[in-house]
Amino acid sequence: MEDLGKYESGKQEFKPVISPAASPQHSPSGFSAGEQLTATLESGLSLGSGEYFMDVLVGTPPRHYSLILDTGSIFLAFSAPILVIAFLAIAHLLISGDEEFQVMKSSKPPRFRLWTFPVLVDGPFGVVSAAELIGILLFSIYVIWAIYAYTLVNFKVLSEFQLTFQEQCYLVLELTGLRLGMIGLFCLVFLFLPVARGSVLLRLVDIPFELATRYHVWLGHLTMLLFTLHGLLYIIAWALQGELLSEVSFHDTFCFCLSILIHACMHAHIAQILEWKTIGVANLAGVISLAAGLFMWVTSLPPVRRQNFELFFYTHQLYIVFVVFLAMHVGDFIFSIAAGGIFLFILDRFLRFCQSRRTVNVISASCSPCGTVELVVSKPANLQYNALSFIFLQVRELSWLQWHPFSVSSSPLDGKYHMSILIKNLGEWTEKLRGKILNGPKEDSPMVPLLSHHANITVSVEGPYGHEFPYHLTYENLILAAGGIGISPFLAILSDILHRINDKKPCLPRNVLVVWALKTSDELPLLYSLDLESICPVFSDTLNLEIQTYVTRESEPRLEEGKISESVRSFGVPIRNRYGISVLVGTGSIAWSGLYVIVSTIGLVLSVGLVQIFYIDAFNITPWWYKGLLFVACMVGSPIIFGGVVVGLWHMWETKTSAKELGEDDRQNSGIMQNNQPREQKGSSECCGATSNIVRYGCRPDFKEIFGSIAERWGHVDVGVIACGPPTLQTSIAKECRSQSLRRKCNHPIFHFNSHSFDL
Repeated sequence: MEDLGKYESGKQEFKPVISPAASPQHSPSGFSAGEQLTATLESGLSLGSGEYFMDVLVGTPPRHYSLILDTGSIFLAFSAPILVIAFLAIAHLLISGDEEFQVMKSSKPPRFRLWTFPVLVDGPFGVVSAAELIGILLFSIYVIWAIYAYTLVNFKVLSEFQLTFQEQCYLVLELTGLRLGMIGLFCLVFLFLPVARGSVLLRLVDIPFELATRYHVWLGHLTMLLFTLHGLLYIIAWALQGELLSEVSFHDTFCFCLSILIHACMHAHIAQILEWKTIGVANLAGVISLAAGLFMWVTSLPPVRRQNFELFFYTHQLYIVFVVFLAMHVGDFIFSIAAGGIFLFILDRFLRFCQSRRTVNVISASCSPCGTVELVVSKPANLQYNALSFIFLQVRELSWLQWHPFSVSSSPLDGKYHMSILIKNLGEWTEKLRGKILNGPKEDSPMVPLLSHHANITVSVEGPYGHEFPYHLTYENLILAAGGIGISPFLAILSDILHRINDKKPCLPRNVLVVWALKTSDELPLLYSLDLESICPVFSDTLNLEIQTYVTRESEPRLEEGKISESVRSFGVPIRNRYGISVLVGTGSIAWSGLYVIVSTIGLVLSVGLVQIFYIDAFNITPWWYKGLLFVACMVGSPIIFGGVVVGLWHMWETKTSAKELGEDDRQNSGIMQNNQPREQKGSSECCGATSNIVRYGCRPDFKEIFGSIAERWGHVDVGVIACGPPTLQTSIAKECRSQSLRRKCNHPIFHFNSHSFDL
């Protein structure tokens, strides 16, 4: 086989890639002497183009086909649409996102909604809504159709040659492996989109990151299954031919090129399988990429992930190796198929890196008797979030690498300069955090200097992330079902509703039922710390609030019931300075985050073009693996170089805006100290001032009875159900929502299931 892309100066000369087949007595493949199969490949470098031009002559008499392989056209066909949709999402969010959130009571009768109607509640996918089931079916249909269509093409390719049965088996294995790899590459287009936490695409469809991760898990299993079969079929084919270490062909996506290249594989055994070819796929790079993917896949399986989360977390950083060596394996023009989704992830990852560099002040920290830790962290007034948001937290004294997600337990209306989270003691990391707080300065310690932050803890924060709009405010009737620490976001929801009622802001909920299942009564202070009457003294005139608490591991109240043990507080003072959470987050200002995406994308196009003209074309660079590496370098460099300028300006804007807001608050004597004070805990008899408060011991909530009672009392309405807790709790609630909605009477409500649980 002669080298490709070489021609005489001043002439458009084609070099043969595959010569006519040898005579039967010299042909190991069994091709007939009269059969002609010829291809010529010309690089467009001498013509000022990065394209490859291929002429194919197949059969006798020869049939002529012309193919053009071009990185730009493939990127335009597969990746550009994703980026264009992102631009349109930015425009849409700019137009609608800055408007004041409004809720209006709908005059329409209750009706089913695809996103909130659970169809599957038991099985490998967990709780699946009707909309998610439609997506699963459509994706499954695509994969089945692609395999079927590719199989037909494979047999059409085989029909072009006269092969023995054994040779046909080899070719079918290699062709099928190639097709599965291509389908896996199409799945890779969507794999990184759900884990871009602040992506404008997630904001457009209002799917928060904690829900989108399950789509990443599903796509990850499918993608790795396809890639594993891709590699396995090739290995089997080469092993059967005795060529496990001597494979030379290169593949592309076009059926006639495939027939040519596999014909070459059958006739030439020059390069070793571990050799990095100049033209064609680099097999060793593919092996490395697949190995990294298999490590991530195995450690992400539930038995491994749940037993050793740190192993899962650290091995998942191999995604860098997986992506880089995949690009080197297939080259730039094939890798550009999946580049759009990966680029949006890189944009989000760089922005998260910038935000996480800042250390954030811990205003106060406390430990409850049940082991739960409450942290109050500083934030600027211009950082917006809602009651269903969550953040990723890093405590540098414990680990520089570990980030843990937590739901916020405070409403954005609780105070402009702070945010609270509750952390349950469930493992080694949380136990160390609790020890740090207990060993830190106490609230009544005379050693605590005035206007200082918590000196014993240094934290960094990524986020907040969550729903674009507070959907809990769109239901007039709400059921909040929590298990254990799952009560945390519901504290924020209740506080948010009461603040809005008190401030006469848009708020639809009028009937709220809280169902909380906990193991021991030591956890009761978590709910009792929320003094609803202090937030809105007359809320009972507007809001019907019922609380049903189930203490599952105690048969009766303790003797000290009504006396809540005091929390141990490690205390700093409420402060306002530059050490709050950075606003450099994709879910922040849509104007700045949108400008960052647009400028970085323009930078990618410019950098790829400049590298192509002034380096690849100028120096006649032909290796596919090297061009793939350059393409990845442009994808990484453009957010840093071009997007970094926007990030710098964004940071300057944040500093200037924060200083201006602080100055205005000082002039208005805006007191923020009381807003950041820790919540005062009460006994159960004083709980929250709820309309109805029931505590039951030694039993679990019977959701069939609870939902049936609600159906009789609330009538023909839409009822929003939000579940936060372990998978078993969510399954039970989803099953009851489905059952009640399907078997309901004409005057009964429709229950809309919403999950608010982060389960990696």
